[in-house]
Amino acid sequence: MEARRRSSTKPIQSLKPTKTIPLEDHAKASDALPLPLYITNAVFFTLFFSVVYFLLSRWREKIRTSTPLHVVNFSEIAAIFALVASFIYLLGFFGIDFVQSLILRPSADVWNSEDDEEENEVLLRKEDARKVPCGQALDCSLPPLPPSAPIVNAQKVFDEKHVTVTTEEDEEIIKSVVAGTTPSYSLESKLGDCKRAAAIRREALQRLTGKSLSGLPLDGFDYESILGQCCEMPVGYVQIPVGIAGPLLLNGKEYSVPMATTEGCLVASANRGCKAIHLSGGATSVLLKDGMTRAPVVRFGTAKRAADLKLYLEDPDNSETLAVVFNRSSRFARLQGIKCAIAGKNLYLRFSCSTGDAMGMNMVSKGVQNVLDFLQTDFPDMDVIGISGNYCSDKKPAAVNWIEGRGKSVVCEAIIKGDLVRKVLKTSVESLVELNMLKNLTGSAMAGALGGFNAHASNIVTAVYIATGQDPAQNVESSHCITMMEAINDGKDLHVSVTMPSIEVGTVGGGTQLASQSACLNLLGVKGASKESPGANSRVLASIVAGAVLAGELSLMSALAAGQLVRSHMKYNRSSKDVSKASS
Repeated sequence: MEARRRSSTKPIQSLKPTKTIPLEDHAKASDALPLPLYITNAVFFTLFFSVVYFLLSRWREKIRTSTPLHVVNFSEIAAIFALVASFIYLLGFFGIDFVQSLILRPSADVWNSEDDEEENEVLLRKEDARKVPCGQALDCSLPPLPPSAPIVNAQKVFDEKHVTVTTEEDEEIIKSVVAGTTPSYSLESKLGDCKRAAAIRREALQRLTGKSLSGLPLDGFDYESILGQCCEMPVGYVQIPVGIAGPLLLNGKEYSVPMATTEGCLVASANRGCKAIHLSGGATSVLLKDGMTRAPVVRFGTAKRAADLKLYLEDPDNSETLAVVFNRSSRFARLQGIKCAIAGKNLYLRFSCSTGDAMGMNMVSKGVQNVLDFLQTDFPDMDVIGISGNYCSDKKPAAVNWIEGRGKSVVCEAIIKGDLVRKVLKTSVESLVELNMLKNLTGSAMAGALGGFNAHASNIVTAVYIATGQDPAQNVESSHCITMMEAINDGKDLHVSVTMPSIEVGTVGGGTQLASQSACLNLLGVKGASKESPGANSRVLASIVAGAVLAGELSLMSALAAGQLVRSHMKYNRSSKDVSKASS
């Protein structure tokens, strides 16, 4: 790990040593008096209440004798000054910065140096010469600095390479993070260099925990691209291999499907399914529904008032007004409908809307907030408990998603020739149909499955999601799938289909803008937003996910029917290589 300002591809130019003040040596409020803190506090507390009592007594006496209050003697003037001084101290006791601003000059700060030396002013101007802030995949590397006298660097061995603390300033920052003086989360904003912030945070973490991060890479990643949108407080990145299954022939087009996984046999199995589908003429998919949902929960004083709002929202005469209010949130968001459910005096409002090529959670949430604000006028007694009431339902297995759908609802089918079932899949049509009925249908019913009437849809969904920058947690509802197999053409051929009612994907926003994930989307031809038809790219991606699941289901079920599962995993999912020696 190298904590430095410049990119790892360029040589490091050492900064000239400047006046360095340790960050932890801040002045304290208790420095106002050369006494221990508890004695100082006792003195000022006693002084404050004593002068208050004295002044109140004097003023009461003046009122009794009709003496003007503004006529004061020396003792009263001294008491007033003591009151002001003790009040300022006690106020500062609860806000140290206030005391410091009155008593002490601000200490020199490494982040906002105002050194009058001309050389340091030039350095600061060069540090602030970047035209844009870190973030949004912009290049935040600093402009070249003039060569200057090198600094002796401290060497620490934590990684495969020597870890170098580039400057004395970096070492001071690391110490301040370890001491808790500088919050770790603020490094990016204070330094203006995301890579350097990650390196400093990583070194501080290793010192705090005493644990090495030698296996976690730091270099080779664009930390600016994740700032403010993908990950906070990064210290490196995890490497996940990406394999390619395919070509998958779907709706007349071929797709090479990227899958990020560490499970052996998974890509090979999906690839075999793609081969069987391709040789049989390809698969066909149909998009049944496209609508992201969000369901706030609101409360009324009575169940009758909750029912009044339910009737209002479900009245067709109000749908146009509600749509206009909702659609203000985005040029892509379009309200499709509102489904309501009552539980006592609580009302759950499940909004559904199209979201273009975005997955759309933030988009639909903004639209829902607009409608709630609008409803507050006619229903002032409505209490919004939460913008999400779990009737959506996001990242949890739920029957409402299985029945009503969420995101993209897709069905994908293929007819596999009988001879290909025998030659490629190494089993028979009869065996596949019987196994599917007893495993995916009856077995899942016996287990009380909710949307889990399949062999391993979540395997494929998660691998494709990670590769293409989707939210991996949404594999919970996105993997809802029922796999159907039926013998056709007098039992000679196999009809196989997967029905997936809640595939939640997007091709813009979130992790889709990262370089690796963007490359995988580009491989599929669905990178970014569709210029011809908004939402077209995300719908194609959902169809590809369903097609890949179809291939995975076909191959795994065949392996189970032929008794090949254990043998194939022993061959492809067991390494004979000593990984511990290889990593060292």
